[in-house]
Amino acid sequence: MRREEFHVGEYVHQMGLLLDLELRDEYRDGVVANFERIRAIANLVNEFPLPEDIEVAPVFQP
Repeated sequence: MRREEFHVGEYVHQMGLLLDLELRDEYRDGVVANFERIRAIANLVNEFPLPEDIEVAPVFQP
């Protein structure tokens, strides 16, 4: 399966429009940088292999 390229700056722009948020220019770079960090963390989680026989826990117990 081919993975489409994800553009964080475009995502931030589109979500701002969708949510009717006015993002000031001086904050935009910081917001994009934070979403880049979130993306990197999410990629680590999503790429972690899980065994086929794993079951979902009904209650979270830390």
